[in-house]
Amino acid sequence: MAGREFSMVREVPMIRRNMRSGGIPESRRAIELTELLNVEIRPAQVVQGHSPFKNLLKRFENELIVATGKGDPALVMSEYGFKKVVSLDEYASYFEKIDPVSQYKTWKTKLVLHGIVIQFRSICRINHKALEYVTFGKPNPFVFKNAEAILSKLQASCYVNHLDDDRSSMSNSFKTLYIIGDNPAVDIKGAKQAGHPWFSILTRTGVFQGEDNHAEFPADLVVNTVEEAVEYILERESIS
Repeated sequence: MAGREFSMVREVPMIRRNMRSGGIPESRRAIELTELLNVEIRPAQVVQGHSPFKNLLKRFENELIVATGKGDPALVMSEYGFKKVVSLDEYASYFEKIDPVSQYKTWKTKLVLHGIVIQFRSICRINHKALEYVTFGKPNPFVFKNAEAILSKLQASCYVNHLDDDRSSMSNSFKTLYIIGDNPAVDIKGAKQAGHPWFSILTRTGVFQGEDNHAEFPADLVVNTVEEAVEYILERESIS
């Protein structure tokens, strides 16, 4: 798959999104992908589970941020520009006698987050207040809108060296945006919720292994591999 589809990286805006990866800066992940795929991947083309937090910088730049997750989430948040970031362990160290998160430290990351939410809900109930919180991640439509915004910036950068192009004809709106994923309940459901201009392609490379389209969250197209999906997109868009 290292042929013509990757030769179009500069002309066709594309990003790699992986909600299961994270804990390292996008710049470092871009280097890993460049070495793995043998094609230049820029940091702007890498979107991880924590990437949307960049959009919260103006609001929470000087607020206390407790970062938890695999890898080094505190480092990531600091590189985004947040000024007061501590890791979960560092936060807990401030409570020598009472560690509010001790029972969750050995849990898996998702359970840690779930456990903390439960704990704060209980505290809020004691004070007769409802816990207000926002979650980011697929299938939340925000993830897809954020990806669309990133792709719009990449689209503009594709034309930097094409001085003869009619800039007035450029538009930040897309006729079609393609998502390739293997999880119907996450990738396909999210694309459906986001609506136009998303076109969903379901692959049999991971979670989904069915012969027919998924019954509850049907994709616009079902293929066996990511390579087939890319070939379909290039043919449909008349890119050679």
